[in-house]
Amino acid sequence: MTNNLIIAGGDTETTGLLTPDHRLIETYTGLWRGGKKIFEYEQRIDPQRSISADAQRVHGISAADLFGKPTWENVVGTHQKVFSKCHMIVFHNAEFDWNFYTQEFKRVGVTLPQPIVFDTMTEGVWATHDGKKPSLQELCFACEVEYDPALAHAAAYDVDKMMDCFFKGLEWGYFELPEALRESQPVAA
Repeated sequence: MTNNLIIAGGDTETTGLLTPDHRLIETYTGLWRGGKKIFEYEQRIDPQRSISADAQRVHGISAADLFGKPTWENVVGTHQKVFSKCHMIVFHNAEFDWNFYTQEFKRVGVTLPQPIVFDTMTEGVWATHDGKKPSLQELCFACEVEYDPALAHAAAYDVDKMMDCFFKGLEWGYFELPEALRESQPVAA
């Protein structure tokens, strides 16, 4: 069902919560076609500001880890090209990740491509016994995807696990492609 679509999976790490003064410090975007990864782009970014202690506890990235990395202005064009190649982008907590991208693109005056955004967290309430939004670990458990908490919160690891869950969820009928994408797919004979 997804053979002709290019579906991106993305994740970000940031200096803190989504407020105008916080910045992206790590991004990862992979592109999948037919359920197979065909491209990946990972980038650490100098935010030109401090990282909140709460955020650093989550992702373990320090200011020293970002020394000498490019600023957002230097990598935004690559992000724009990658996003323009996909039909849809998948996040686990799209409200956070996509809104950070929106804020950062706007901050530097660059047009953000507008693929369809899919959120495995909000669409994954089937994965928990009480219907709450699942953590990525809970989604992985429900989808029978191996998950190592020691490796979590590294953007590439999280995206690979999320996309394994996304494709299993599609296969099992728990996730559904948005109608606009289903209509663009050829019908199997």
